[in-house]
Order: sequence, then C-alpha cells, then structure tokens
Amino acid sequence: MTAKATTNTLTGAEAMVRMLEAHGVRHIFGLCGDTSLPFYDALHQLDHDIEHILTRDERSAAYMADGYARVTGRPGICEGPSGGGATYILPGLVEANESSIPILAITSDVGTRSRGHYPLTELDQEGLMRPLTKYNSVIQHADAIPDTVRTAFRKMTTGRPGSAHLGLPIDVQRGQADPETIWADPRHRTFPAYPTGPDPEAIAAAVDALLSADFPVVIVGGGVILAGGEADFLTFIETLDIAVATTISGQGTLPETHPNCIGVVGSNGGVPETREIVEAADLVVFIGCRAGSVTTELWRYPAKGTRIVHIDSDPEVIGASYPTEVGVVSDARLALQAIETELAGRADRKTFGGARAIEGPKARKWAAFDHLANSDATPIRPERVIATLRRVLDDDALIVGDPGTPCPYISAFYEVRTVGRTLWSNRAHGALGYALSASVGAAIGAPGRKVVALMGDGSFGFTCGELETVKRLGLPITFVVFSNAVYGWIKAGQKTAFGERYFSVDFDRTDHAAVAEAFGVKAWQVENPDDLQAALSAAIDHPGPSLVDIVSQPLHEAKAPVSEWIA
Repeated sequence: MTAKATTNTLTGAEAMVRMLEAHGVRHIFGLCGDTSLPFYDALHQLDHDIEHILTRDERSAAYMADGYARVTGRPGICEGPSGGGATYILPGLVEANESSIPILAITSDVGTRSRGHYPLTELDQEGLMRPLTKYNSVIQHADAIPDTVRTAFRKMTTGRPGSAHLGLPIDVQRGQADPETIWADPRHRTFPAYPTGPDPEAIAAAVDALLSADFPVVIVGGGVILAGGEADFLTFIETLDIAVATTISGQGTLPETHPNCIGVVGSNGGVPETREIVEAADLVVFIGCRAGSVTTELWRYPAKGTRIVHIDSDPEVIGASYPTEVGVVSDARLALQAIETELAGRADRKTFGGARAIEGPKARKWAAFDHLANSDATPIRPERVIATLRRVLDDDALIVGDPGTPCPYISAFYEVRTVGRTLWSNRAHGALGYALSASVGAAIGAPGRKVVALMGDGSFGFTCGELETVKRLGLPITFVVFSNAVYGWIKAGQKTAFGERYFSVDFDRTDHAAVAEAFGVKAWQVENPDDLQAALSAAIDHPGPSLVDIVSQPLHEAKAPVSEWIA
C-alpha cells in the first residue's frame, strides 16, 4: 500500500487529487465548470505529477480516457462539470463499460444542501449513471472520498473491467478529509487486477469436448488481449493446429499473417470466406467474447445446433445466446494456461489441420480485396485507402477507426501483423465521433508511436473541435477522413432493407482540409487515386498533426464487408 499524507488537513478536492495520485494517475482529460473550481484549484496548488488535458467537449474527454486506457493498461480518468457536463460525458462511460475498459469519470455537482431548491445544473447524477457503469456514487461527505475512490478503482479493475462514475458536490470539495486515510492498493493501478483462474473440472471438460471434435474453430474476442494472454493463446493454437477467427476487438490476439488466423468474422468486417470456416466447424470455442449479434451475424454463424465451449471472465455471457456444452468462467490468460497444462498430460491429444483448412479461403479473401484495392476508379475506393495505409505504416502504428465507413474496411483488410492492441474501434455502441478523441488519449498514453485516426465525414462533424486540442498539444496524429457527404451506414441500410427509399441521410460536402487548416493542422485533399500514397506518406511523416481529406466512394455504392447493416 502507498501513503501520500503530507499535511494535517486536506480539503475534499485535495483528497481527491491525492487519491488519484496514490492510484498512479498521470493524466486527466476534462473540461472546466464553475462547480469544479475547488478541484481545479487543488490540481493547481498541490505538488503532484498529474497532467490535466483540457478538452473542448466532455464526451471527447471520456473517449480520450478510453483510448488512453486501451494503450496503457491503466484506468483512464476524465472529469467534467455538473448538469450538462455530466450528460455529455455519459456516452464515453457506457461505451467503455460495455467494452470492458476501465475509465473513471468525476463530475462535480451542486452543493448537497441546495438539492431540491432548484439550483442551476441540479441533476440526479447517481440515477443517470447507475445503469451505465460498473460502479457509481455521488459522494456526500469529504471524509468519504478516500474510501469511495478506492472502491471505484477496485470495481473498475477487477473481474470484467468496466467504467465508474463519481459525483463530487462543490461543498464536499470544500469539506475536510483525514490525510491518514489516503492510501491505495497498487494492484488497482492496472487492469485486470486480481484475475481469477478456472475450475479444474471445467477445464478438463472443455478439453474433453475439444478433443472429441473433428474440426473445431476458435472465435476470440478482446478478452485475451485484456488479460495479456497472447503468448498463451499462440501456444494453445499451435499445439492443436486449430483454425482461429477473431472479433473486431480480438484483432491482435494472433497476427493475421499467422497461418491459423482467417481474420475477422461477423457482419462487420467478415466476408464469405471467413464465414465459410465458421460454418465448417463442428465445435466453436468462444474465448473472451460475448458471442453478440455482430460476431455471429445475428446468431446464425455458428448455427444454433453447433457444439459450444465458452470461456469468459463474465459468467453472465456464457449461455446467454447459445446452448453451451462447457462454460469456463476465468481470466482468459489463466484459462489458456490451465488448458495447456491439461493438454500436456493427455494421451489423446491431437491436431486438427487448421492452417491447411484456412489456406484456401484466406487466399480467396485477399484476392478479392486486391482487385478492389488496385482500382483507379473515382470516387476513390475505400479498399485502396486501406491498402495504401498498410503499405506506408509501420506494424506498431496505432489505428483507431470510427464505426461508420472505416470500421468494416480496417477490420477486414488492414492486416494486423503483430500481437497486442494496435487497431480498434468503439464496437459496444458504435457512436460516431469516437476516433478523433480516442486517438488523442492513445497518443498521450503511447508517446513515440504513430497514431492514425480514421473517420467518415459524419463522424468528423461530431468532434472536429478537438482539432484545437490536438494542435495545442502538438500531437503528431494523422487523421484520415472518408469524405462522401452522407451518413453512409444508414443509407446502405435504407438500400438493402427499405427498397432504396432514401430519407434524410445526405448532406453537403465539407472541405475538411480547409477546416483542419483553420485549426492550424497541416492538411491535404485527395480526389485522384494516383495522388493517394504521396499524400498519406507526407501526412504520416509530418512532425505535427495532419489530416488527409479523401473524396471516397459512399458505403451504399461500395462492396463493403458488411452482411447486416441493421445489426
């Protein structure tokens, strides 16, 4: 345990700063408000190593904390003011919670004694945040701050990680706290903390089921990366030569260049060739994956009669959508280690020819992509953008994609060649405007690594004000905008499911390069495919923030790797 008491008394605001410091916090993303002034003053007056990153929107602050947590393995911290600030910060909390990412949002609040008397910005913050977070509390007394913050970090980082919210009324910030209560468990500085292992009987049953199959397929989600189990996963796969598919969140569990990895499956980023592998399976092993609507294409692949083994740290997801032959509740890394130990003592261990089975479908998948990626057509094909990015970026670059136009293309065709989290999108709720902000958190959390954020022009409109933040901080992020003047995902849904009855989805084209330059960001606009590689290379090599505005084919006209537009 660590102690940080340095004076005889602390205000509530000072106690909050010291508790964050005790938990190893080094960055806070947030936006000022009048009810936050004591907290801001404490951040200003106290000696600490926490840097406050001023954002232009509370929603952006939460997304920045999300991106930061994903690349650092530490909880991301964001803050905002009472009233509207609390409502604005909410989208990032629910996204992180459903994505198993620990972020803590601290929102200041009106004084406890003024409630019910109609003070400006009065809001039932606890009621608002309750269904959206793993832990939620509005602190009523300054001396409760240390214990409440410890509880928030404990809840965020243990079991299935998730988000937390703390309301901090202005009079609580001004109250008195005991410095002797300022301490933290250092294990809660990172996640997952205190991971729990599997029941040995469940592991034996899972191995029995696996070895009884003729052609098992593993579908791996983000749980293995969250647990730091990539090396154990590789051993497991190569020991049995099993075919592997990933969810979008599972990309990076195994390099997509590995012969056993077919790539992403599902309605967003999956293609017929990847579905073919799932259809061929007589047993599917879900690992660190909820088996939700996107991964399973509305619970059709695998079919409901397929034998299922499900490994997850959250018992709620096991059996939620599929009759499950064997469920294993465990941290993914510890489960994989237990499986390998069990396999080592089994005389009936065998291999399944996964690499050979994948070879043909994988070759067909990439041949179809290459045809489109080499197109000289205009507007520029999204496939050509992805292929060009893959050529000009190093393998350790961090790629953040918004859930609109970029997500299916990067998921299907941006080949991840290394292990770990290098590519992600906000797949839990798919709100537009995530990538630009999350890339800021990623750049601060992983200095020295190239960060690229991809978004449609709809997403750009949600969050372009944060370009000022990027310029102020001098972050060398490259932003890529797919400019097609439409909410493309929705228009594609109107085309496929509503007889091409297009309604209220088109808008005027924006000169995104000019907007970026107005913020002081170096920018290029590209309409000719022949100019694409030079522009992207120049933007990536630029020492400061950069943006490339690409006039591109809209989704409803494209051959996007999407099987269900209404997921």
